[in-house]
Amino acid sequence: MDLLRKKHIGNDMSNDSLKRVLGALDLTMLGVGAIIGTGVFVLTGVAAAKYAGPALILSFIIAGLACVFAALCYSEFASMIPQSGSAYTYSYVAFGEVFAWILGWDLVLEYGLASSAVASGWSGYFQSLLSGFGVHFPTALTSAFDPAKGTVIDVPAIMIVLLVTFLLSRGVKESARFNAIMVVIKVAVVLLFIAIGVWYVEPANWKPFMPFGVSGVVSGAAVVVFAYFGFDAVSTAAEEVKNPQRNLPIGIISALVICTILYIAVSLILTGMVPFNMLNVKDPVAFALQFIGQDWAAGFISLGAIVGITTVLIVMMFGQSRLFFAVSRDGLLPKGLSSVHPKTQVPLASTWVTGILVALLAGFVPLDKLAELTSIGTLFAFATVSLGVAVLRKTRPELKRGFRTPWVPVIPALAVIFCVYLMFQLSSFTWKGFFIWLVAGLIIYFTYGYRNSKLN
Repeated sequence: MDLLRKKHIGNDMSNDSLKRVLGALDLTMLGVGAIIGTGVFVLTGVAAAKYAGPALILSFIIAGLACVFAALCYSEFASMIPQSGSAYTYSYVAFGEVFAWILGWDLVLEYGLASSAVASGWSGYFQSLLSGFGVHFPTALTSAFDPAKGTVIDVPAIMIVLLVTFLLSRGVKESARFNAIMVVIKVAVVLLFIAIGVWYVEPANWKPFMPFGVSGVVSGAAVVVFAYFGFDAVSTAAEEVKNPQRNLPIGIISALVICTILYIAVSLILTGMVPFNMLNVKDPVAFALQFIGQDWAAGFISLGAIVGITTVLIVMMFGQSRLFFAVSRDGLLPKGLSSVHPKTQVPLASTWVTGILVALLAGFVPLDKLAELTSIGTLFAFATVSLGVAVLRKTRPELKRGFRTPWVPVIPALAVIFCVYLMFQLSSFTWKGFFIWLVAGLIIYFTYGYRNSKLN
């Protein structure tokens, strides 16, 4: 059995096939657009209440560092292999088919659960906005299954997922200008929260600063890595970047720096306004403003969060459907998933399969479980891609690289160490879920994928 058969790429894959129009500012806006969303509007509350307390700012700094190292490695791959499939395609070239399948299957978990967590957060803000007008859903329909709270299914989350799926099935033309408008709205909303909240900070709320100890801070970092998921949207644009050698690292690192600063400011003010143990809610930023009696601002925040989170959901589900498309095109999943609608040029089957799976997860699985499982999938992908850069420098030094990761193998090694360390901070429930998922994936590969692979 040849489990390590590799996709062969020549320099022809690196040739310009798309118009190089994006500059460093476009890439920065793309990155901020993909990163600012669920992390700042949703996860800040869960991570403060359950893991890090007011020391959440340290969690964001640790997670941000891990992501910077991984992002530099993603940039090199993106400039070398500008194709659909992200880390799955990169692994196919660097390590061979069985590893590519494991990573592709991992990315299905990552994108699918991330989309579901985003939809769950969207639901929280949507309900918060409606409650401002005196409209309330029956309790059973407001959140995922939780007998203690009397909730059964998250109807608003399912509604938004199906709506986004319908939009994606019509054909999506994401433009840098549309994204920039959304980024401006999102950042304005975050700055509004900072401008109002800073006057209501009670330093007493920051004590104890580290209620769960150092281990809590590191566990918090492992969970909030999810907040940075999206920077790879910048690396996937490599083929359309003017002067990628210069602009890609500027775009990726400036987006990460801007988002890290905003995350730190928001988490500092949030934990200063509200005692951290009260923040385990789906809409912590709006909740904090209601807590201090600023209901008008909470409404604005909810509206801005809904706009911001919707764009993130579109990007995540778009990524998931294109991943199914890429894996199916290589023969490892059924052919139907790579069929393209002749009129809209959209992989229709993979778009709707994505939508239905995400809707089920968002409707029935609680947010904290979704976030942890997404984080382990993300960290695994980051570590594998970073390792791949060092491997390909040795095995395929002749490949044309539009961008080269600096200080190889030091940067890839740091990325792997950070990511693997953070993976080990996640709960045993998360590891069990991850292993069950990988075993299920290997069963599918050996019963279907291996025989039907195009390389077979």
